[in-house]
Amino acid sequence: MGQDTHPPEEGESGAPERVSGDEPLLAARVHRPSDLMRLLAGLLAIALVIAIAAFAHATTSGLEEDINKGAVGAPDVFVKIAGLVSSIAVLLVPVAFAIERLIKRDGLRIADGVLAAVLAHGVTLAVDLWVAQAAPGTIQDALTQPQSGGGLTDPVHNYLAPVIAYMTAVGMARRPRWRVSLWAVLLLDAFTMLVAGYTTALSIILTVLIGWTVAYGTLYAVGSPNVRPTGQTLLAGLRRVGFRPVTALRAEGVPDASDIGDRGRRYIVTLEEGAPLDVTVVDREQQAHGFFYRMWRRITLRTITTRRSIVSLRQALEQEALLAYAAIAAGANAPKLIATSELGPDAVMLVYEHIGGRSLDSLDDKEITDELVRGAWRQVRALQSRRIAHRRLAGDAILVDRSGRVFLTDLRGGEIAAGDLILRMDIAQLLTTLGLRVGAERAVAAAVEILGPDSVADCLPLLQPIALSRSTRATLRRLARERSQREREAVLAASEAAKHERELAKAEAAADRTADTTVVRSETKAEKKAERKAEKKALDTALDEARDEDLLAQIRQQVLLIRPQAPVEPVRLERIKPRTLISMIAGAVAAYFLLSQIASTPLSTVSEADWRWVAAAVLFSAVSYLAAAMSLLGFVPERVGFWRTVVAQVAGSFVKIVAPAAVGGVALNTRFLQRSGVRPGLAVASVGASQLFGLGAHILLLLLFGYLTGTEKTQSFSPSRTVIAGLLTVAVIVLVVTAIPFMRKFVSTRLRSLFAGVVPRMLDVLQRPMKLLTGISGMLLLTGAFVFCLDASIRAFGHGNYTVSYASVAVVFLAGNALGSAAPTPGGVGAVEGALIAGLLAVGLPIEVATPAVLLYRLLTLWLPVLPGWICFNWLTKRGAL
Repeated sequence: MGQDTHPPEEGESGAPERVSGDEPLLAARVHRPSDLMRLLAGLLAIALVIAIAAFAHATTSGLEEDINKGAVGAPDVFVKIAGLVSSIAVLLVPVAFAIERLIKRDGLRIADGVLAAVLAHGVTLAVDLWVAQAAPGTIQDALTQPQSGGGLTDPVHNYLAPVIAYMTAVGMARRPRWRVSLWAVLLLDAFTMLVAGYTTALSIILTVLIGWTVAYGTLYAVGSPNVRPTGQTLLAGLRRVGFRPVTALRAEGVPDASDIGDRGRRYIVTLEEGAPLDVTVVDREQQAHGFFYRMWRRITLRTITTRRSIVSLRQALEQEALLAYAAIAAGANAPKLIATSELGPDAVMLVYEHIGGRSLDSLDDKEITDELVRGAWRQVRALQSRRIAHRRLAGDAILVDRSGRVFLTDLRGGEIAAGDLILRMDIAQLLTTLGLRVGAERAVAAAVEILGPDSVADCLPLLQPIALSRSTRATLRRLARERSQREREAVLAASEAAKHERELAKAEAAADRTADTTVVRSETKAEKKAERKAEKKALDTALDEARDEDLLAQIRQQVLLIRPQAPVEPVRLERIKPRTLISMIAGAVAAYFLLSQIASTPLSTVSEADWRWVAAAVLFSAVSYLAAAMSLLGFVPERVGFWRTVVAQVAGSFVKIVAPAAVGGVALNTRFLQRSGVRPGLAVASVGASQLFGLGAHILLLLLFGYLTGTEKTQSFSPSRTVIAGLLTVAVIVLVVTAIPFMRKFVSTRLRSLFAGVVPRMLDVLQRPMKLLTGISGMLLLTGAFVFCLDASIRAFGHGNYTVSYASVAVVFLAGNALGSAAPTPGGVGAVEGALIAGLLAVGLPIEVATPAVLLYRLLTLWLPVLPGWICFNWLTKRGAL
């Protein structure tokens, strides 16, 4: 539990010195996740109220009529008196509370409240302006009432929202008397305004929500005062449970990672008599730490029973106490829990016997002996014999005392009566933890010796990053980056050495040549071919020497040496991936957008299409697959069949429906080239070179056609303002990137990795001009095919009355295609349609032509090729080409 520390020496008077354990100092303010959750809930409620006002006009009108009928019988004198009293009291109560807080020297809370009130007032003014000038009429009708003298009432009350924000930010909810008084005044004021016809029910609800939301947004932004218990509070709590503490020193070396931030603060407490104590203090702030990460894991992971994201302090205390007792009963070495207690309403403490050891992370590699590794596995075996899961067997949870005994700490996140999956995850985690320190061979050997080969082999399907702790995954990612950097540096060094040797060889050959021109040309051609082979061999050799398998692969190999028949197929633990969730949300938005556009397009428009131009659009769509094959093969020096490449591009039409456009095509082409006999590294480099050249061509064509679009309506060839603004924007971005150090480093690192693989491949292509010409021609033909397809779709519905210049169509296509490549939805669904329709509207097409034209274009280039793409994909797969 604690680090190896010695009790402080006594002072000169013989009495021990009393020291508070407040080191390091606690932060004065903390950002509570609960405040953020309330902020998000408030924003959602505000959006819901506005939606009700916009789409449930009949319901809101009926509510207003019911209120007006009920208010008819209210005495007018009572309404006026109540309104006068409430309007005065609603301002006096907050002022009185502020005076009371200032007398008690709690001015920071008042400052928070004033800031929240000012922000709430600004938000209400913005909402009033929006409702008056830009909101739909239904929203205005639901939030305002007509006044007798003309005009409308305020949609949101500019004095109620600041008062609510103030009372929420200052924490008045924790003082029942003040809270009841203020809410009574607010309810009375709202009642009188409703009865008098000065407001609506939705207006009052929206006012309350704005004040409440702004208050919690302010609290989360500036932070709330830290109420965590100090060392003096801890000493007082220990005295209440019968101990006589002398000092309470914060334990050093305790990590503060995001996934373990709720483990509590550790103290080493010395007593007047007896051995020291290890005390863990858990408060609400630390308990909330990592809340969003735990909730995300609970949403995205399946078949794993995780502890609840929100538990009370009492539940957390009981869970840790139960696991501590259960671990010792199972025969494992765990800190002995001797006392628990509350430290006020917001914290609890757990008192353990002091171990006085060091964590596995703090030990040197030479100190981690085989016996120590076997001792760690013995503790896991003891826990698993009673089906107890630890759930976080990282290096800082394994403690070694002075005699070399291994203890397991941090049992709070564990489980009693755990399932097989959770127990196997513990083994996988400890294998990785120990493998990071002593290597895969020693970690697996000790595990097999203690647990047996079957138990170790069963954990292989769980040996995947998603099943490991957050800190372990971060370590593995760091090692992977270092490994990739070593490989890039080795390739760069080999490339430079080969280039140097080639230059020396050329110099020597030029000095020695005395034969005629024909012989020289023959020798030069043979030398170039030999040089390419030698350079490729040198690069492959350097890459093989620098390549090092990751730790998880090494562990799998060691286990398979013992149990060759062990299952290695990973268990699917993720219920949903972040990219899938983003795609679902984007797809829902896109579906709504497309359905609304289709609904606004009359069926007569489709039936009146010019089918000759539709046939032309189909032809241009087919030509695009020939062009795509040319653009790929132009960057592959090796011999690959053209028509089989065309079939692979058709198969890509199916793949990009199930993956984002910028990802699916790259993966399919890379796999296709590998199956066609191209080395994996060279296949990746070829596809990367094609993508890089395509990006450059895309940007140049966009600028060229943008320039032409800006000059087509003028006599001079001066570029349009849009092009100038775009160039200036790019220039500013480049200057910013080069001026900021970390951004400059980020870009340079990415460029180095790009040039490490792509540039040598480009050199191979440049030595074959016909290949390069094929690639460039394919890219230009591909762009032209799509532009003409979109233009034919426009002409099919324009009937000659609505036409757009080819330059404008090209700009619209290039911009829409770029957006589709960046969109997370498969095939860029939604993003491409929206960009194309908006672009065509911007160049002068009416919506009744632009919408069906874009839908026809997307039907021919995205949806109709799906079935042929699926057939081609299966055909290539069966023949081993994918």
